[in-house]
Amino acid sequence: MAASKENFKTIAENRKAFHEYFIEERLEVGIELVGTEVKALRKGGVNLKDAWCSIVGGELFVNGMHISPYEQGNIFNRDPLRVRRLLAHKREIMRLYGLLKQQGLTLIPLSLYFKGSRVKVSVGLCRGKKLYDKREDAARRDQKREAERAVKEYNAR
Repeated sequence: MAASKENFKTIAENRKAFHEYFIEERLEVGIELVGTEVKALRKGGVNLKDAWCSIVGGELFVNGMHISPYEQGNIFNRDPLRVRRLLAHKREIMRLYGLLKQQGLTLIPLSLYFKGSRVKVSVGLCRGKKLYDKREDAARRDQKREAERAVKEYNAR
């Protein structure tokens, strides 16, 4: 299947992760879901704000991801905060596990999206930011915003 024919539809992004962490590396993985959860995702009922990933027994899991119950799902709805398994190759999981243990990094889900008919999760290998790093980023953003305003004002004359 050609990459240009696949349609991407972003469901949710974890903006807090970009503020709190330096993203060292990204990895695209699948996620194991139940039918009513997929329907809830199509409606956009997901929150990645406090989510993180863990490796237990050689398997990758996402914790703290909230998927709102599907209204017409009745008895088929699952717990909104249940731990969900992420689908990745064993070799990738072992490599990530080694990096997590040696370098003190964290696995954070960055975004959730549809790739064709499948739900994918973009997982980031992240290093925590210090307070002064966050201040530098905020200052850089403000400078960029001011420069854009000045250019826009200059062009408006």
